[in-house]
Amino acid sequence: MARSLQLLGLGNALVDIEFTVRDEELRATGLRKGGMTLVDSAAQQTLLHTLLLNHRGRLSSGGSAANTIVAFAQFGGTGGYMSALGQDEHGDFFAGEFAQLGIALFAERITNEPTGTCVVLVTEDGERTMQTCLAASDCFNRAMLDRRAIEHAEWLYVEGYKLTSPHGAEAAREAIYLARKEGVRVALSFSDAFVVTSCREHIKFLLHEVDMVFCNDREACAYFDTDNPNDAFAELCGQIPNVVFTLGPHGSMVRVEGVQARIPAYPTTVVDTNGAGDMYAGAFLYGLLHGWGVERSGHAASSAAAQIVAQYGARYHGDHRRLIGNGLDVQRIGESVVGNDSPPNPARSSPREFSSDL
Repeated sequence: MARSLQLLGLGNALVDIEFTVRDEELRATGLRKGGMTLVDSAAQQTLLHTLLLNHRGRLSSGGSAANTIVAFAQFGGTGGYMSALGQDEHGDFFAGEFAQLGIALFAERITNEPTGTCVVLVTEDGERTMQTCLAASDCFNRAMLDRRAIEHAEWLYVEGYKLTSPHGAEAAREAIYLARKEGVRVALSFSDAFVVTSCREHIKFLLHEVDMVFCNDREACAYFDTDNPNDAFAELCGQIPNVVFTLGPHGSMVRVEGVQARIPAYPTTVVDTNGAGDMYAGAFLYGLLHGWGVERSGHAASSAAAQIVAQYGARYHGDHRRLIGNGLDVQRIGESVVGNDSPPNPARSSPREFSSDL
């Protein structure tokens, strides 16, 4: 059967509201630096009220898997996304951006819940700290899965954040079951150290059901309760055949389709780490699904991640072909990086300013 979607994402649809703050402002919030904290709507409104006294935020549609699908589509892939949105302005904003980008959106609109939001606090060192209110996205359950979308996908990409709620975990497991039944390959992102420590049993079960894992060193070390990233990588490779393991400024290690490679980090100036792992996954899967091979896909992903951390926001605002087509370490990967046959999506995704009157 011909597959009309190369990559289908399942995740929490969120609108990101990003602020640049000082370290002392971050400490005053009580949030764990570099982590993600789940809160209810009241707690999020309290934080937003405090921030908006002295800052204006940047607004963009977000969510981990959504960022990956957007990157994949803007490189030139055909993507889709499943989640839930509120019947509100933020939901319209999210859906409108996906329509502009040409991404098939399979999203329930929930009438009695607002669209999920994520307050992203970026400190001077570029580290991002997140406070998330899932809201409508937390209403997504297994009955809302679009089975035809899954049947028509080559790959299903599931973000680990879905495992943090009972409805989300049940939907993720059902989606993976349906994907395997239809011969769809499955990738799972660990998403956050908080996820792997709080949802360990879910991840333990899913590792036997998925084809590929994306994670960073902190997440893998948290899962295996070790301080040694090399040990965590080896443990993970012993449990799943395809592993993409990022190391921040130290590059990444991949073991995919029987090929193991160490990919260097590309030079950059870190402004905002928000979305780096999501961009890496989108670029890597784009390369892999378009016949680039493991090593070239890894270099493209590393180059793309280096560019995304050099700007504010989890979405790249420039030409995606240039993002992964120029400046790669061609001699080290031994192949040309020009002439890919899928044009990038010309639509742009830029953050909007957010203030208390929106």
